[in-house]
Amino acid sequence: MSHVAYNQQWHEAHKTIRQLIKVELPEAPSKPEKDRTAVFQNLATVFIKYVQIFRKLEACYDQIVHPQKRLVLKQVVDGTMGRILEVKEELVQLECSEYHYFDDVLSDMKLTPDDLEIPIPKYFINNYKAQLKERERLLANILARIQPSGATAGKPKKMSIEEAVRLIQINERARQGRLRAKFMKEIRTEEERERAALQRGPPTLDANVAATRIQRIWKGFVQRKITKRERQEEMLFIGMSTASEQDVKQRSNPINTALKTEENRRVVQEENEIEYKQSLITTKEQLRQIEGPDMKEAMQDQIRQWFIECRDLTGKLPDYPNEEEGGSAMLFSEKTPEQIDEEMRIAAEEAEANKGKKKDKKGKDKDKKKKKKGKKGKKGKKGKKDKGGDDEEENPGWTMAESKFLNPLKDGHLEFVSVWKNRDERNNFTQKHDVQLIKEMKREEVEAEVRLQVDELMREELTNLKIAIDREKAKSKKGKKGKKKKGKKKKKKKGKKGKKGKDVTADRTTESLFEELIQQGILCRCPQVRLKNYLGDYNYLATKQRQADIEPQPTLSDVRQLVALYGIIPLGSKDVHLNMPQIKSVLLAGPRGVGKKFLLHAICTESGANLFDLSAGNIVGKYPGKAGLELLLQSVWRVATELQPSVIYIGDAEGVFVKKAPKGDKTDPKRLKKDLPKLLKKFKPDNRVLLVGTSREPFNAVAKPFCKAYQRIILIPRPKYGSRYILWKTLIQQHGGIITPKLDISSLTKITDGYTQGHILEAIKYTLNDRRISQLAKKPLSAVEFVTPLSRIDPIYKEEEETFQKWYKKTPLGKKREKLAKAADGDGEEDGGKKGKKGKKGKKKKKK
Repeated sequence: MSHVAYNQQWHEAHKTIRQLIKVELPEAPSKPEKDRTAVFQNLATVFIKYVQIFRKLEACYDQIVHPQKRLVLKQVVDGTMGRILEVKEELVQLECSEYHYFDDVLSDMKLTPDDLEIPIPKYFINNYKAQLKERERLLANILARIQPSGATAGKPKKMSIEEAVRLIQINERARQGRLRAKFMKEIRTEEERERAALQRGPPTLDANVAATRIQRIWKGFVQRKITKRERQEEMLFIGMSTASEQDVKQRSNPINTALKTEENRRVVQEENEIEYKQSLITTKEQLRQIEGPDMKEAMQDQIRQWFIECRDLTGKLPDYPNEEEGGSAMLFSEKTPEQIDEEMRIAAEEAEANKGKKKDKKGKDKDKKKKKKGKKGKKGKKGKKDKGGDDEEENPGWTMAESKFLNPLKDGHLEFVSVWKNRDERNNFTQKHDVQLIKEMKREEVEAEVRLQVDELMREELTNLKIAIDREKAKSKKGKKGKKKKGKKKKKKKGKKGKKGKDVTADRTTESLFEELIQQGILCRCPQVRLKNYLGDYNYLATKQRQADIEPQPTLSDVRQLVALYGIIPLGSKDVHLNMPQIKSVLLAGPRGVGKKFLLHAICTESGANLFDLSAGNIVGKYPGKAGLELLLQSVWRVATELQPSVIYIGDAEGVFVKKAPKGDKTDPKRLKKDLPKLLKKFKPDNRVLLVGTSREPFNAVAKPFCKAYQRIILIPRPKYGSRYILWKTLIQQHGGIITPKLDISSLTKITDGYTQGHILEAIKYTLNDRRISQLAKKPLSAVEFVTPLSRIDPIYKEEEETFQKWYKKTPLGKKREKLAKAADGDGEEDGGKKGKKGKKGKKKKKK
């Protein structure tokens, strides 16, 4: 895409932003909405629109090369991400569920589920490439020093010259024997062919008949070939079959070209950014040298004029404003000298009044407490009288919570409208920085610096003027000198220092702790995986299931979205993490093979986070005793906060809060039980650190402390039919397989109900070995070949999945969801009961 295309996409996104700002920031406050369905529809529409905006802006920010445009885009992108998280939080509070289904809203808006996919901003990694490379290099060097045995393990075994010669002779004799056997087979085949020709005799067929037969066979062959090609093209067009490897290679050329173009644009971005930063310095210096003296002279003249005007009006010279009040900046505002002098006088009076108020504060606080107690008593009496009040007071309705991201989003939009919307860039084809904008920005900075210098000079000048005037007055009339009372300095009360635990790592550097954690295997190297490779389909019938009072099960697409919103985006953006509803910890719960570790590695890869493994099996035998555990946790916390973003991982998280550890378990899973809540208290909004736990048996843990430790619980289900179909189709091709009409993927998907992603991947790896891949040209794949490896794996049965669902209903959010469902059912029953009673009364009246 070109510069014009991305600019147009940017403009389209801001059109939608303008509409949303009008809706979300109305002039008059909106009335509370009591209909939950209407509230959900409104929130769902807003959520989808913000996702659409985010998808457009993320692509623009990644590819626009103009450095000043990217500054505005960054602000709007972060505001959009934060607003998506805030609306998501509203949806969770409304529905008491982490999963939401928008299939009916998508249908109304004429969108597809792909349009709801949360993109991962590429700047999370691209903006910190140098730091990530340095960290990876340091990690590789330390691991190379720790594990020298790996290099010696691959060295070949020494052998004598006689053994080497003997080995070569054996292989050469075997090669010659194979060639001799092949040659003899060809001779025998040729002899048999000649013998058969002698038995048949000379041909008796007429030449015309022979030619006709050849033509018929050839024309039939050619037509069948054309028909087959046309059928394949039609099936490809309607999406009923996949392209062959050759077609994919031919078609991948435009894709490769587009990817190369994107990389080239990123290189141009870096070059333009360097030029822009250099221009900021040079332009500021030029302004300081050229315009600085004129600014200084103009300010001094204006301030001197103010001195004269104040002297003429008030009869005395004014007091010069302090730096805290803004210095001479307040003099340049559009105000008269009388107004400025009046404001300064009022400010001085208020300061004196505040000193007096502080003395009487204690007495007033006591009176207020008494009044409050009296009011509480009255309210209590009223509450008893109005106990059976109207339902409207109990249910005031829903209103959108206050947002921390709407105002920055609005500011970014206004800056776009005022600066970039109608800017003429016909002469800026290369999209370099705009010098005029830099001058406007730096002129203010230079003016502020010059004003500080002028303020110092003019304060001295004003002081000298006052001294000179006082001397003149002293000559004409001797005045009495008033003695100023020195105010007693208030002694500051020393507050009691809270007892804090000693920092065991105070005398250690971050580099030494980093190296030690790598040596102990706590800081791990994370495999590079992408969230988009976590394959799964969307639930297209969720809304209809809910209308039929059936709770729909989440799909892998929903899980992928939650991991992006709760894990990757908060860790990747500082501004978003600082202002969003804080998420300290996430639990990934699900049966074996559903991809919990894959999602963990995707969070670290996409956000560029460090991975600290505090699993019971990993820390067993390391940092023994209470002091050792304290040292471990303090080391992890210090390195994690100084090298953020970071992820602290606990595998088999249920073991920490299990009622009783299993006998013979030497890993001591309950070792972190007391210290984990203390560690979570340290998590602050400015610390981009996330605790991620994985669990295969969460129902074995004590529910209350377990759910308290993990703020967000993502329950990962077995893959449904649509997800399994995508998994089979994609993974077979990724592992070298070729999908042909002989491979019935639909049947393979149906028979693998209950098998997870890990099971399917294991079966594909077992079947598609090197020998089988080499035979694909002669022997195409069939579904039966995958049945044998699958038969050796135990699937996830329905009872196990129901156990997970029952456990999830016992979590805080699950309990709220159950309560909400019962309340909805209760309202329906009450309405039915009232109708029945009315009917009976009506019948009695008729009898009378």
